[in-house]
Amino acid sequence: MLTEKDYKAIRKELDECQRPLFLFDDDPDGLSSFLLFYRYKREGKGIIVKTHPKLDTSLIPKVEEYEPDKIFILDVPVVEQEFIDQCKRPVIWVDHHTPSQLNGVKYFNPRVSTPDEHEPTSSLCYNVVKQDLWLAAAGTIGDWFILPLLDDFKKEYPKLLPKEYKQAPDVLFNSKLGTLIRIFSFILKGTTHDAMKYIKVLTRVADPMEILDQQTAQGKFVYKRFEKINRKYEDLLEAAIAQNKKGEYLIYTYEADKMSFSSDLSNELIYRYPEKIIFVGRKKAGFVKGSVRSAKKVISTVLEKALVGIEGYGGGHELACGFCVNEEDFDRFVENFKREND
Repeated sequence: MLTEKDYKAIRKELDECQRPLFLFDDDPDGLSSFLLFYRYKREGKGIIVKTHPKLDTSLIPKVEEYEPDKIFILDVPVVEQEFIDQCKRPVIWVDHHTPSQLNGVKYFNPRVSTPDEHEPTSSLCYNVVKQDLWLAAAGTIGDWFILPLLDDFKKEYPKLLPKEYKQAPDVLFNSKLGTLIRIFSFILKGTTHDAMKYIKVLTRVADPMEILDQQTAQGKFVYKRFEKINRKYEDLLEAAIAQNKKGEYLIYTYEADKMSFSSDLSNELIYRYPEKIIFVGRKKAGFVKGSVRSAKKVISTVLEKALVGIEGYGGGHELACGFCVNEEDFDRFVENFKREND
């Protein structure tokens, strides 16, 4: 786990920069981590890492264009050493995925000392800044982890959690907080330019009810975007459910030019069908990029073995991983996975 000394060190890095660049993962945990740091610092620029699950040199031009004095990498599972080498600036990486060993990085990951620790990045970031508990709740529970300060959150926002919830998925799919988390996920869809318009508005929202009850112009702006995207999601979810058949696996692929719903679909499908292993993939530009979920079996090591001899990459948590493989190799990749999982 991270110590109070670690949190103070990260806060010192934030306090002692004037032009930070925040590179964050494109999910509610990554978004909330960015918002927590940005709203504390009130300086800098955010860039969504849509090359999930890895950060590579394709973002170096963006780094050079902005000319930051310090770079914060938040909730990104894999970072290439070449990216660090080309940054030529101090890099602080806060994460909770499988630990990495890179040179030239100040690395903060609770799993370095406690391998079984799964506290999401947004919870770590909250412990650094100690403000905006609602953002920490959205990011943490959005990553299927119960926030340690959940009781404090329920006292502050009783409308969002009106009753007791024992597990994060119950919150996600049966509460107003869950709706907020879906809003966070859906405004990240589409182009980076579009997503950043709504994220910029989120930096100015003081209370989650502004969005959920559409109380302000900012809240209405964000909620309208959510409604539009949610209609597309519901159509895909219906099609994915139709693929459910007997057996251990539910496999669903779809085509979408501008938006990926793979993580959202796989999360809801594993909640509905916890006995299955879920594959959801989006076909685009000759690749299938998607998510694998399991409620019971560790799949991260299985995924690693399934990728041997396959053009692609993947990784993530023990029970939730991302992948990207050549479309021609997708069926073989799935068969490899099934074989390694037997």
